[in-house]
Amino acid sequence: MQSITIQAPDDWHLHFRDGSFLIETVAATARCFKRAIVMPNLTPPITTVEMAQEYKNRILQAVPDNADFDPLMTLYLTNATTSKTIIEAKEAGIKAIKYYPAGATTNSDSAVKQIESLYPVLQTMSDEGILLLIHGEVTHHDVDIFDREAMFIETVLNKIVQSFPDLKIVLEHITTKDAVEFVSQSGKNIAATITPQHLLLNRNDLLVGGIRPHNYCLPVLKRNTHQIALQQAVASGSSKFFLGTDSAPHEQYKKESSCGCAGCYSAWSALELYAQVFEDLDALDKLEGFASFYGADFYGFKRNEGKVRLIKEDWQVPKSITLPNGNPITPFFAGETLSWKVKE
Repeated sequence: MQSITIQAPDDWHLHFRDGSFLIETVAATARCFKRAIVMPNLTPPITTVEMAQEYKNRILQAVPDNADFDPLMTLYLTNATTSKTIIEAKEAGIKAIKYYPAGATTNSDSAVKQIESLYPVLQTMSDEGILLLIHGEVTHHDVDIFDREAMFIETVLNKIVQSFPDLKIVLEHITTKDAVEFVSQSGKNIAATITPQHLLLNRNDLLVGGIRPHNYCLPVLKRNTHQIALQQAVASGSSKFFLGTDSAPHEQYKKESSCGCAGCYSAWSALELYAQVFEDLDALDKLEGFASFYGADFYGFKRNEGKVRLIKEDWQVPKSITLPNGNPITPFFAGETLSWKVKE
């Protein structure tokens, strides 16, 4: 197959960052995605409707003139979030609230410490049809980092699902067979996003031959048996799994420091990388549902109009990208040759 045409896709989980990042990150996503769920873990985090609207305006100012792109804003759940905040969010058209366990990832120090204390807020979300987006890891120091997703499902997520059977939940950037099985066996109100890095890589790609900081993300890459489970999930065509890149840029010096930041900046090549995965799995016919249909359906949006065409053509991911402030970013798969390319 030399080309594939799909309905215009969406990215249901990414990080644009702010300030000088936006000119780079927004354009990279808007080149092929029509909508994106924008993560709220800035400094300070986006916790109010007013902050979300101001952030959205900054993003829109960075959208290229020739792009048709709609950023979908979220709020950051904290122990100070109230039911009033949820109602205001719904009135403003915000569809989702993001739950980070405190300390789980970049800029998550302000996040939730005791989710049970927020059960009244979760009930309001369920009543109002607001989605709960979850970074599914425990953060206890005595739990091995490779076991934190499975432990979260067992000790936290099960209780949330049982307590709020009608609450729509997206378990984001899943990394384990445990998560695949949990989502597959749950009701229709539970879904998950899967990133290109977790489909393409396993922990050998992070640790063998020396630490590779640009493959470091959270949740961390797992062993290949979990990678295979994720691949089987997307190849199955199940509507419970859809595209969310978790594209997360960091300046190169922060990734390559003595305490490197977590995140893979995949926006430059994400759709092409997914196409490669689906081709390798002999499942290219399942790409359109994963990229263009299932996320929109789960969130309750109309599917996009328009098409995106990918062609079989070798091209090289840039080795480095320079931000307007002069600092470089190393994109995911930097310098690698890909065999699929979005046709402009």
